[in-house]
Amino acid sequence: MESEMLQSPLLGLGEEDEADLTDWNLPLAFMKKRHCEKIEGSKSLAQSWRMKDRASTFVVIEMKTVSVALVLCLNVGVDPPDVVKTTPCARLECWIDPLSMGPQKALETIGANLQKQYENWQPRGLVLLTCLLKLEPQAMARAFIPSLVPDNHTYGKKTRLNHFLHPTGEDLDGAKARYKQSLDPTVDEVKKLCTSLRRNAKEERVLFHYNGHGVPRPTVNGEIWVFNKNYTQYIPLSIYDLQTWMGSPSIFVYDCSNAGLIVKSFKQFALQREQELEVAAINPNHPLAQMPLPPSMKNCIQLAACEANELLPMIPDLPADLFTSCLTTPIKIALRWFCMQKCVSLVPGVTLDLIEKIPGRLNDRRTPLGELNWIFTAITDTIAWNVLPRDLFQKLFRQDLLVASLFRNFLLAERIMRSYNCTPVSSPRLPPTYMHAMWQAWDLAVDICLSQLPTIIEEGTAFRHSPFFAEQLTAFQVWLTMGVENRNPPEQLPIVLQVLLSQVHRLRALDLLGRFLDLGPWAVSLALSVGIFPYVLKLLQSSARELRPLLVFIWAKILAVDSSCQADLVKDNGHKYFLSVLADPYMPAEHRTMTAFILAVIVNSYNTGQEACLQGNLIAICLEQLNDPHPLLRQWVAICLGRIWQNFDSARWCGVRDSAHEKLCSLLSDPIPEVRCAAVFALGTFVGNSAERTDHSTTIDHNVAMMLAQLINDGSPVVRKDLQVTGSQKRSEGGSLTPVRDSPCTPRLRSVSSYGNIRAVTTARNLNKSLQNLSLTEESKSPEAGPENEEYILSFETIDKMRRVSSYSSLNSLIGVSFNSVYTQIWRVLLHLAADPYPDVSDLAMKVLNSIAYKATVNARPQRILTTSSLTQSAPASPTNKGIHIHQAGGSPPTSSASSSSLTNDVAKQPVSRDLPPGRPGATGPVGVQYTPHSHQFPRTRKMFDKGPDQTTDDPDDTAGHKSFISATMQTGFCDWSARYFAQPVMKIPEEHDLESQIRKEREWRFLRNTRVRKQAQQLIQKGITRLDDQIFLNRNPGVPSVVKFHPFTPCVAVADKDSICFWDWEKGEKLDYFHNGNPRYTRVTAMEYLNGQDCSLLLTATDDGAIRVWKNFADLEKNPEMVTAWQGLSDMLPTTRGAGMVVDWEQETGLLMSSGDVRIIRIWDTDREMKVQDIPTGADSCVTSLSCDSHRSLIVAGLGDGSIRVYDRRMALSECRVMTYREHTAWVVKAYLQKHPEGHIMSVSVNGDVRFFDPRLPESVNVMQIVKGLTALDIHPQANLIACGSMNQFTAIYNGSGELINHIKYYDGFMGQRVGAISCLAFHPHWPHLAVGSNDYYISVYSVEKRVR
Repeated sequence: MESEMLQSPLLGLGEEDEADLTDWNLPLAFMKKRHCEKIEGSKSLAQSWRMKDRASTFVVIEMKTVSVALVLCLNVGVDPPDVVKTTPCARLECWIDPLSMGPQKALETIGANLQKQYENWQPRGLVLLTCLLKLEPQAMARAFIPSLVPDNHTYGKKTRLNHFLHPTGEDLDGAKARYKQSLDPTVDEVKKLCTSLRRNAKEERVLFHYNGHGVPRPTVNGEIWVFNKNYTQYIPLSIYDLQTWMGSPSIFVYDCSNAGLIVKSFKQFALQREQELEVAAINPNHPLAQMPLPPSMKNCIQLAACEANELLPMIPDLPADLFTSCLTTPIKIALRWFCMQKCVSLVPGVTLDLIEKIPGRLNDRRTPLGELNWIFTAITDTIAWNVLPRDLFQKLFRQDLLVASLFRNFLLAERIMRSYNCTPVSSPRLPPTYMHAMWQAWDLAVDICLSQLPTIIEEGTAFRHSPFFAEQLTAFQVWLTMGVENRNPPEQLPIVLQVLLSQVHRLRALDLLGRFLDLGPWAVSLALSVGIFPYVLKLLQSSARELRPLLVFIWAKILAVDSSCQADLVKDNGHKYFLSVLADPYMPAEHRTMTAFILAVIVNSYNTGQEACLQGNLIAICLEQLNDPHPLLRQWVAICLGRIWQNFDSARWCGVRDSAHEKLCSLLSDPIPEVRCAAVFALGTFVGNSAERTDHSTTIDHNVAMMLAQLINDGSPVVRKDLQVTGSQKRSEGGSLTPVRDSPCTPRLRSVSSYGNIRAVTTARNLNKSLQNLSLTEESKSPEAGPENEEYILSFETIDKMRRVSSYSSLNSLIGVSFNSVYTQIWRVLLHLAADPYPDVSDLAMKVLNSIAYKATVNARPQRILTTSSLTQSAPASPTNKGIHIHQAGGSPPTSSASSSSLTNDVAKQPVSRDLPPGRPGATGPVGVQYTPHSHQFPRTRKMFDKGPDQTTDDPDDTAGHKSFISATMQTGFCDWSARYFAQPVMKIPEEHDLESQIRKEREWRFLRNTRVRKQAQQLIQKGITRLDDQIFLNRNPGVPSVVKFHPFTPCVAVADKDSICFWDWEKGEKLDYFHNGNPRYTRVTAMEYLNGQDCSLLLTATDDGAIRVWKNFADLEKNPEMVTAWQGLSDMLPTTRGAGMVVDWEQETGLLMSSGDVRIIRIWDTDREMKVQDIPTGADSCVTSLSCDSHRSLIVAGLGDGSIRVYDRRMALSECRVMTYREHTAWVVKAYLQKHPEGHIMSVSVNGDVRFFDPRLPESVNVMQIVKGLTALDIHPQANLIACGSMNQFTAIYNGSGELINHIKYYDGFMGQRVGAISCLAFHPHWPHLAVGSNDYYISVYSVEKRVR
């Protein structure tokens, strides 16, 4: 059994403070995630990481910046009048000295060089593909970084890029980027150029590069300068006109002095255009509305070399177009600028001439130049990701290759130009980045590279690669190791992305990336935003086995957060990778589990994925692993099967051929509830397909339904709730059981919470009327009476009629099948589940029954017949799993005001609040409307699978409304909840195992408290007990106490009345809590047990209809009581007023719950498995009145109503397990107790007062004592050797183990103390010598030894 055991942290504790080892070693019941969490999925991640303009799912070849206008106003040889240049002065333009050749040739050469520099960042043949992979552009932005191929693989530039961008290897050079130069142009030439490029670019981006080094500076009126035709005048060009010609989207680069003025003017004109657009939209008659609408400039980007009041630097060792050089040749200018710094003196022998000889190519990472380019890309990406807001980063660095390159290089421009008192400007404006710490890492990388340069060039020594990436991975690893609580994200995350390109570091990078993604959904979101997706998608093409576990883990984390990636995987054939992993028997089970989850996401509600995985033989692969020892793998294999054939008939028939349904049925008895639930889900989708029915498919579905019906009494509400969905799907085949439509006033079945009465409906003679004579009333027309309302209007009187009908033969005429058919079994299952003690299960079942009843009784266009006999009252709704608090002055709990003949639950369904009234009065329903039963349309001789009579066409709105209502209610959320496991950290040490965690400290405190209670109580008992009549607590209980139970370690006593639980603090005399148990009014609580009493306590209540409920958060001032679980512990009990009800005994050591009562068996439940493990026949005709067990000896002792004491050994066969029967008592056994030690005897007491001691090894009693007769309640202290008995004669007597009377208790304490009432219940404290007594006069009192002794 899986138990939550923790090692004892006893080091350093004093002997008197050491927690009892047994507390640490005891398993905890009902503390799994399914009990502590709501069964629902996590909120889906907003796909902010995806490019918003990539909507198409088909192959789309798309170029973002498709046209480039290069406008150079240099006027070589003539300086502009408003610029005074220094001597010497910067002269290089695009690394060309314009004075070294003729003016015209220099101008043309500079233009050609500038075009080449831009083409390096967007080659003429490079297009952005969002086709099969929906690739993020950052994956293509590394135009000079080889794709994810081995480092030793040789590709040319074109082959390399096409291999990366287009998996088919198709040559993409047909799509040309348009580059147009305009050298020393006029206004008309600029206009012609811009309008032509915009016309051809359509909705794509156009780049406008302006070099104004040969013209005056921009004006404050928003003008730049060009020339006249004869180059005799400078002509102003308005930015407003330029905006009109360029349109949007566009990107503008201004390399001139006072460039910031252009940016300001641009924004002013853009605002003016927006205002014009608004005016035209508001007033169609305005003159602006008659003119062509100006384009909006919202999507325009600007990069300017300096602020509005700054001049460009004129350092002679730097180029004149320093800004352009930074944007287009960043590595070259960065090395040149580095060599000009003072720190370069630390690297001897490096000169400006030497760096021109640095070997290698930018696109070859193995060379010095290529490695520097790779590091530069990683560093600038990292700076941008860490500094920019996420949405701005996505817009500038992840949506356009050229824009991303320019902005990455703009960060370098800011750093270099700020060192010369020049501040580059951008729109949108970026935060300052020139002082970011990552620039120091860049300086170090450059320093290491340049320090090798002299020996590499002069001596030809081998190049030593930079440790940059290894060091950054180490920094990332340190960040992961040192904790992540309340810290900023790791700045190295974009570098990890870059490292995936290298085989040298790839394995380590994937491992660290997986550890990061394991931190939670926020980490996955960050990784997707930085651009991890296309990289890990491309890696699925790798055949390296060592990458399999890492890639599986990473993809499981991604899909757990964003399941929309399923389409990308299928398009890239990624599903084949995971199919091979799942089929690999050498893969560890945990990785195959993640693979099964990934495939389950791929096929989830995605027909293309279902078809692809079906062709990949997914069903056969999953079926082979259904019986794997790893429970989580079994669970996800079953879910994967359920999803692949959901609404996909081809997969269903493939499953039929492989006998999938038969193999899945073996999981219905799996020890893990989640696995059983997954099997129910898979079988439910198996029978729930909507394809054309055949006799073969119907027979298979019927067999599956009959097997699923066995889970009706499963101990887990998760399983039973999923069973409802299967039943609702199966119901569509049953002719008259098929719902047709919903209407604004959909009839509802009234909630019937009595398990016993609802069970009576399902017998053969009663089933007929349950389908045929349903009396329906119309719901109230109030807004609350819609499909979402929880009220049901089928009165209990109608169901009672069903129970009393004796016409058996009419059943066959009704549905044309025998009583044992699949339809009657489904109906029986649904009726049982409608009375389920767990509210979520019963509510869902009532919705299904409501739909069936509506179909079974209403024509497509029914004739309404008003009847006065169909008037009913609205009863309170079914109970919730939230405890309803009750606060009142005193007396018994209030009763419901519903009709006395409606035997529904009296617990109102209302928001949980400690100040709410106890119930809600029932409202009288409107005049009923009776309908002609739909079943009357069917002939008595109808064939089994006949479709039934023709029906009139339903109202489309009604049909749609009904389908949406049914689909909304038929979702349990189990699969989505199961997927949350992969979204949460799995590598992290559980908090309860963390020695420094709050949970761990709280547990230590509780266990130390337990030890002190045990020791102090033992010391008090050892002093000897002469009297036990000191009243330490007395108060009036809200209801007549029926069961009382001390908490073993806190000063809390639970007192149950008929249907509610009250908690009292017996030290302070305060009422801590009072809430309804949720059982029907005609049932009563007959037993209570504390589960996990040593730790986080739960309260188990048992009622005489066989239902068991488990509560948490009771007696908690900050939380409301909440039902953890509930199930039908005994299925054959009918509530009686004079029976034993239900009796239980709990074994914390084994997690086993023994239950019996007014039945002829002892049923043993395994709370860890949440399933019945054994039914031991009592062999008697009377009820079981008391149970006691000993886990060490595997013995169960039962006291019976006929006076017999029976001993069972649960290890033996059922026919031999009754090992001893004692018949010495002649009357009802009040108490049978088995002492918990190896030689422990059996103590039993009957209502006649005879106390007998039995040795289980001997056939007769070893001792007999006589105490008072007429007993109503009795308890035995497990340690103090005391017996307390309550009498109907209004007193309590306490005896010692020798039968000697210690004292009587007849009166309450105080002056003129009144006589106690007839004793209804009593119980000893498990450790303290305290006795709690409840009496029929509503009082509860606690007695202890004399105060001087305490």
